[in-house]
Amino acid sequence: MRYFCNFLGLFIGLHTLHATAQTAPAPTGPAVVSDLSFKQAGAACAHPFGLSTGQQLEYQLLDAKGRPTGSVRYRVLSIKTDTAVVGKKKKKVATTTVKLKSGYYDLSNLVLQQQDLTYTCQRDTVYTDGLGEINYEGLKSFRDRLLAPSGKPLAWPNQPTANTALPKGGAEVKVSSPSVAIAKVNTTVKSRKVLAGPVAVTVPAGTFNCYPVESQRELATAARADLILKNTGREVDYYSPVVGIIKTEYYDKNGKLLQSRVLAKK
Repeated sequence: MRYFCNFLGLFIGLHTLHATAQTAPAPTGPAVVSDLSFKQAGAACAHPFGLSTGQQLEYQLLDAKGRPTGSVRYRVLSIKTDTAVVGKKKKKVATTTVKLKSGYYDLSNLVLQQQDLTYTCQRDTVYTDGLGEINYEGLKSFRDRLLAPSGKPLAWPNQPTANTALPKGGAEVKVSSPSVAIAKVNTTVKSRKVLAGPVAVTVPAGTFNCYPVESQRELATAARADLILKNTGREVDYYSPVVGIIKTEYYDKNGKLLQSRVLAKK
């Protein structure tokens, strides 16, 4: 549903972002995901974001004028639920793990980047893979180096409440040679907040009731502790607890729209 990847650095570049929530007028008719679906989302951890094995999703990437620049595609490889006993009260907690393959494609359908991602769902929250936030544009100057990526998942509650804060997430890539550490390239999505909702958002895949989540997005490259290059801005993710990330908007620090990503097929 905000899942979300990133190869984001591939099509955003060393950008600064600033977000202002934009929503579509509330439509009527069966195309809108119902509020009943939202109430059922809390019990849907067996299929996070409604995903199923073999399912394919496609997001269209658009520039500031709404012109296509490429696409991001996901394929669900597997879904598995395990139960573990946790805590002093020995309570059983189920965790669902979703394995996905993602790819970033240009307009000629040439694949530019591929990733293996993992989503999880536990209790009342879906967690998308922080590795989906990797800033590949920031890694271009480190070709032929050793890369060690790690991610911190992004949380998406199944029962979100307006004006509540969400924990930060993102990715870090440690760059090194065989003998020495060179740099760290970080993408951090922080100061996340559910603005309101649900609101109706229309994309090529349909119209969905979504919660807008505004956040600060920081891209940083640190060659050493006293030499850090940063670009910071804002983004807004519109997500449906029963479908996933529907639309993402990226803005510069002055509020100018830079890029957007919209759900095209599911």
